[in-house]
Amino acid sequence: MDLEVYVKFLVALAAVLALIAVLAWVARRLGLAGRMPSAAGKSARISVVEVRALDARRKLVLLRRDACEHLVLLGPNQDLLVESGIPVPPRSEAAPATPALRAPERRP
Repeated sequence: MDLEVYVKFLVALAAVLALIAVLAWVARRLGLAGRMPSAAGKSARISVVEVRALDARRKLVLLRRDACEHLVLLGPNQDLLVESGIPVPPRSEAAPATPALRAPERRP
């Protein structure tokens, strides 16, 4: 084999690795990176309820800890606690969190 074949292989390998690195950076930047699972068998005491992007650099995050929620503004240089001690709204029994899918009723 020629040296040219080895050089082409190394260039192609470097290009593929660079593409993987760029895609990982973009995914992390857009917030698509995976989250670590909570410990198995334990109930989670802390969770992220909702995340809203304000602009390209800042996000509002609603965190729940035990029976209270906290609103946090995350930015590139600093984080700010906007509101703390928000009571968790009770779930109403009339309106389930996810609507059940039903097949349409057929009438003869």
